[in-house]
Amino acid sequence: SAVALLVLAAALAAVLALALLPRAPVNRPCTAPNNKTGFLCDDRVTCIPASWVCDRASNCRNGEDEQEQLCGDLPHSLPGYLVFYCSNPRSWVYADQRCNGMNNCGDCSDESWSLAACPPCGQEWWSCSSVHYEFCSCIPRRLCRDGIQHCLGWSDEFNC
Repeated sequence: SAVALLVLAAALAAVLALALLPRAPVNRPCTAPNNKTGFLCDDRVTCIPASWVCDRASNCRNGEDEQEQLCGDLPHSLPGYLVFYCSNPRSWVYADQRCNGMNNCGDCSDESWSLAACPPCGQEWWSCSSVHYEFCSCIPRRLCRDGIQHCLGWSDEFNC
């Protein structure tokens, strides 16, 4: 009976130890609004954009998008599908910031067609060589004919 008690105590200790271990971060990709890479919450219904993960605001009901295991060593602690590495190996952006028209990497590597595999400018964009840091090879059409040069050669003011 002493052996049975020891075995029972060991089993109970093992179960308790496993219950106290931190849960592994959720690794479930999904498609967020605008067909962007997302993170599926524990409820398996809510899909938040990748850039909402580890932003210090709980967007999932149980806060799993802010878990220490997920956010403790950015970007290395994130699942690969949430990260895009810029051409500078020390720089990265969230996957939903790739091909969004903005120069998030600082060198346009998140917008260049070869590295980021971005499609050509869409209907809401004008293709040109931008003169501003925030854009790369496309500018929003809303900036066309606004009296401010956004493209080399002023194509945004004369041709757009």
